[in-house]
Amino acid sequence: MKNNLLIHSNNLTALNYLLSNDFKGKIDLVYIDPPYATGGNFTITNGRATTISNSKNGDIAYTDTLKGKDFIEFLRERLILIRELMSERGSIYLHIDYKIGHYVKVMMDEVFGAENFKNDITRIKCNPKNFDRIGYGNIKDLILLYTKTQNPIWNEPRKKYSEEDLENLFPKKDRQGRRYTTVPIHAPGETENGKSNQPFKGMLPPAGRHWRTDVETLEQWDKDGLIEWSSTGNPRKIIYADEREGMRVQDIWEFKDPQYPDYPTEKNAEMLDLIVKTSSNENSIVLDCFCGSGTTLKSAQTNNRNWIGIDQSDLAIQVTKEKINNIKLDLFAKKTKFDFLNLTSIENKF
Repeated sequence: MKNNLLIHSNNLTALNYLLSNDFKGKIDLVYIDPPYATGGNFTITNGRATTISNSKNGDIAYTDTLKGKDFIEFLRERLILIRELMSERGSIYLHIDYKIGHYVKVMMDEVFGAENFKNDITRIKCNPKNFDRIGYGNIKDLILLYTKTQNPIWNEPRKKYSEEDLENLFPKKDRQGRRYTTVPIHAPGETENGKSNQPFKGMLPPAGRHWRTDVETLEQWDKDGLIEWSSTGNPRKIIYADEREGMRVQDIWEFKDPQYPDYPTEKNAEMLDLIVKTSSNENSIVLDCFCGSGTTLKSAQTNNRNWIGIDQSDLAIQVTKEKINNIKLDLFAKKTKFDFLNLTSIENKF
């Protein structure tokens, strides 16, 4: 793939086009944020996008009128093609509303296989809502993560410890003031043979457990001052906070959307950065076939990935071009290059 590709088209047409033009099995990451089956229209007025559906004013950015089984079939048809485009190490993140998401998951289990379901990620999207309603306030949507196989690209995501995290997770300090915690040097399960059931400092692992590593390593840890002995002679491994990369990212994310979006339902750029960095490598191809304002494409570009964006909205294509062309580059970086393809005139061909 020489250049990135932006396609103006119904995405069903564009996906078939990609399959017929040597992209089968080439896509490492797919992120899509399709319509949510709200039954309304989303508009842009005087350059500002509405954040609610069924607005009466402005130019229509996209229409979201499919509901129920028609919406599920609309997605299924596209996901079948997307799976064919995905590489053997590919992943797909499908961003959807909580009202329809459970039906979408059942369908995705069929398309991708229930064994390839990895996460139902809860995304906190906004501040608490305090208006009266029968039911609890809705501040979330969800992201369904599936892989094509059991060997996807996975770059372990970490987040920095907050001061509160450091105090809670690493409550102790050594003489130099370094924060640390301790963990057992044994684990559940016995081993009859091998190096994890031999005596260490004259003691065996507790009944029903084994050493987490061989005795030679335990001896080296003790020599290096990395084992803390309690007053009763219980050894524990020292873990220093400043040697840890951070906390594992969990399945509840707080990435609030822009307050003044350029395009309706525009998503948080930091969230897309996390997804792109975790589930693709440099020079991977990232696909967003509901690309909207182009946030996914920008994240792919700024993280040295290749990208393909598809949208049938004239306004989406316009906003995406502006976003990509306005990426701030350093002095020595090359300007973003992408090919533009308009398939609107041949949509009945595929």
